[in-house]
Amino acid sequence: MPRKRMTAAGRREVIEQAATRVFAELGYRGASFEAIARESGVTPPVFYDHFSSKRELHQRLIARHYAELRDVWSRNATTDEPTSTWMPRAIEAWFAYVESHPYAGRMLFRDTTGDPQIEAAHREIQRQSRASLLPLMPATPSAHTSTAEDDLIAEMAWEVLRAALQGLALWWYEHPDVPREHVVATAMNTIWIGFDRFFGGKE
Repeated sequence: MPRKRMTAAGRREVIEQAATRVFAELGYRGASFEAIARESGVTPPVFYDHFSSKRELHQRLIARHYAELRDVWSRNATTDEPTSTWMPRAIEAWFAYVESHPYAGRMLFRDTTGDPQIEAAHREIQRQSRASLLPLMPATPSAHTSTAEDDLIAEMAWEVLRAALQGLALWWYEHPDVPREHVVATAMNTIWIGFDRFFGGKE
């Protein structure tokens, strides 16, 4: 029986998955399009049929994985529930994604490209992600603060959560034998004390 020809979308997916692994292992500067093509099982001309450059592919992957992580939060977090209900669920789902996409996490949280254009694009994607997720983390209104100050407090709180989760994810990559439930429990036990106070007026 003749082998079924892979669709363009299927081939692109293979390249993206392979490129995520290569970027995570070698870093942006160490990864070549030849290495990515080889890992994908395609020739360089086929690679260029889908992506015009290594930079374009890298930026596509950063945008893709951040979008998938935003979706994790959006699916599991809702302001219709107490934060103490949705936060553990969202963190569990976030670490489940990290566990099932280990190379994506290394690429997002660890790699420094040294390319100003990519770094600027990365920061813009992070900014967009933060803006879309901040409504899930409203600051407790205070008679002593303005709306702008409340928004700033919420943004800082999100940065604390983001940094803590990403740092723990990088640690977990170095300690893969630790079960996910232990990682999630540690995240909740260490982060939640402060966030319980932060969200206290929203329960």
